[in-house]
Amino acid sequence: TYIGSEQDPADYARMVSNDLMGITRDDLAYDVGRNVDDSVHLFEEWGLPIWKTDDDGVRHDGAEAQKEGLPLLKDGGKPVRSGKWQIMINGESYKWIVAEAAKKALGLDRIQERVFIVKLVNDKNDPSRIAGAVGFSVRENRIYVYKAKAVMLAAGGCVNLFRPRSVGEGSGRAWYPVWNAGSTYAMAAEAGAEMTMMENRFVPARFKDGYGPVGAWFLLFKVKATNAYGEDYMAKNKSMLDDYPPYGQAAVPASCLRNHLMLKEMKEGRGPIYMDTVARPGQAGR
Repeated sequence: TYIGSEQDPADYARMVSNDLMGITRDDLAYDVGRNVDDSVHLFEEWGLPIWKTDDDGVRHDGAEAQKEGLPLLKDGGKPVRSGKWQIMINGESYKWIVAEAAKKALGLDRIQERVFIVKLVNDKNDPSRIAGAVGFSVRENRIYVYKAKAVMLAAGGCVNLFRPRSVGEGSGRAWYPVWNAGSTYAMAAEAGAEMTMMENRFVPARFKDGYGPVGAWFLLFKVKATNAYGEDYMAKNKSMLDDYPPYGQAAVPASCLRNHLMLKEMKEGRGPIYMDTVARPGQAGR
């Protein structure tokens, strides 16, 4: 996510609310919108390759942009957007880049790796506070117990709840890291956290052999999803959106409603759903 100087974080919060059909905390979404750009600027300073558009309107992927010396985002660089709120990056080294920055900030003597944290420890005098954590080494027969004044829990989401459609070597490919097993949610819940917005479960569509986020396919490459007969099911089933105002009438209907229209096709025997990467407007899909 990247807002940029030409957009308003309040509009971002409204987009999030629409996409999740109002089951959101607008204050939290707004906070993300007003602070996220600073984080993106740091990532770029640390070496994250970000796609750019030059003065002639030519797009360059992240590596090319760095080689050509195109301006950083904070210096007026123009990112290549995939949709209104996202920008394109060369993300294969994302985690390594962030890890290197952490090593430089903290020092190697203050970092312990390959320790699998399994439990947060509440303060005995104040159960609403976290006083430490417990984990085990994945390389040695050793248990670690940490004491801390503050703890940041950032263990990722929960991946592979549903079996991927890809087969063979591709079955282990996922947009998110496959080892994210939901520890962020489980440990926080066990420690008594509020678990804000957990009542909203976001389930995006995924396509066999499309390993990246589908937003890049739809928003950057402008592909369309069709049923098995090449029909645009969003146009075909548009009337179904009238049952869910105002989210169905938005310029971009909520993600779960788009999935709802897709599932209708599959339930009525017009599946599978294809991502058409070949057709252009006015041409038949292939």
